[in-house]
Amino acid sequence: MKTNKSLLSLAVACGLMSASTTVNAAGFQLAEYSATGLGRAYAGEAAIADNASSQWRNPALLTYLEGTQVSVGAIYVDPNIDVDGNVNYRGSNTSASSSDFANSAVIPNFYLSHRYNEQFAVGLALGTNYGMETELGTDFAASHFGNEAMIKSMEANLNAAYKLNDQFSFGAGLRLVHGEGHFGATAPETNLFRLPKGTTLKYMEGDDLSWGWQVGSVWQINQNNRIGFTYKSAVAFTLEGHAEGAAFTGNVNFRDSGSMDLDLPATAELATYHQLTDKFALHTSINWTDWSSFEQLKADLDSIPSSVIKDENWKDNYRFAVGATYQVDPKLTLRTGIAYDMAAVSDKNRTITIPETDRTWLSLGASYEATKQLTLDAGFTYIIAKDASIKESRGYESDDKAQAIAGQFKGEVSGSIWLIGVQANYKF
Repeated sequence: MKTNKSLLSLAVACGLMSASTTVNAAGFQLAEYSATGLGRAYAGEAAIADNASSQWRNPALLTYLEGTQVSVGAIYVDPNIDVDGNVNYRGSNTSASSSDFANSAVIPNFYLSHRYNEQFAVGLALGTNYGMETELGTDFAASHFGNEAMIKSMEANLNAAYKLNDQFSFGAGLRLVHGEGHFGATAPETNLFRLPKGTTLKYMEGDDLSWGWQVGSVWQINQNNRIGFTYKSAVAFTLEGHAEGAAFTGNVNFRDSGSMDLDLPATAELATYHQLTDKFALHTSINWTDWSSFEQLKADLDSIPSSVIKDENWKDNYRFAVGATYQVDPKLTLRTGIAYDMAAVSDKNRTITIPETDRTWLSLGASYEATKQLTLDAGFTYIIAKDASIKESRGYESDDKAQAIAGQFKGEVSGSIWLIGVQANYKF
């Protein structure tokens, strides 16, 4: 199977563990790298050096961390995503609805940093930037457009940073990323070929190991103001696996090996940090993701010609966040933040398997210094997903072929997501 700049979608894995989850940022991107940042809606991440987890968003921040530090945490994700609509097939309407079709999950992470001297520091990070999973089941009446999609990504970063002078620090990292995914569609109860409900029309899966990189910089304007910038490269996969299903050749027993290409897009962040008083700080972020590189899902099998499975035609995404930190006393720190995450698709290109829409983040968090070495963090976020319409076929040839099998789908997606994170940070 080959997916040229493809979409598979969802699920997440990090560190030495893996877990299914739903997407919480645009596309199938994940923002959840630490409970510390979760409490401020991930505002200012490329400019704030809280603990060892800071290297995930900007490796240059390693120069701001003293000694050797370890951060270990996890974020629980509880999505509530629903789709409600109907399928029109030859003039007959059938209800096509699915409730809570994205799975709950726990996303773990691990970070280690060590500063050798005033100028040089290194770090290790285990986590994920992408992941997503949807399962609508074989009873979903629009399953011919897709009823399941998944991608898992596990990532290890080796990072290093150098402090040029009191104002400028620079960092870079090498990223080793493992990716795997699948996409499936089945025949609904009423279909052109009179196939039994649940018969596989298309199913593809594969996995691969690939490399990426990241760079970052920090400008310490003065004692109270800081700007950070970071860039992560795209990561190109060729997912080796197999494909099966009646839609490929008309044979319900068809199965073939092959590969599919999946590009995880490049990202960038510009962030600021402002210490306005001894107790109060304000931070901001603007994030960009190159989702316009995700154009179509294409299968390239060993025994049949390449074929487009699904056109995607996404657009670049932007995320805007503002957060605040308040130092109650030497031991207790409070955080809050709000973010607006723009959808990576136009209304036309929204699909059932990835019902991408605008999101608003509302966040609270806190840190408690248990000892001079140990700090405990907690974060809480409620994400409001904007209600949005979905129509398939969208007018592309790949959609029209699916519509001919069992009809057109029209509906609306709605939902919300709860995030709860905890983290322990230790200084040696």
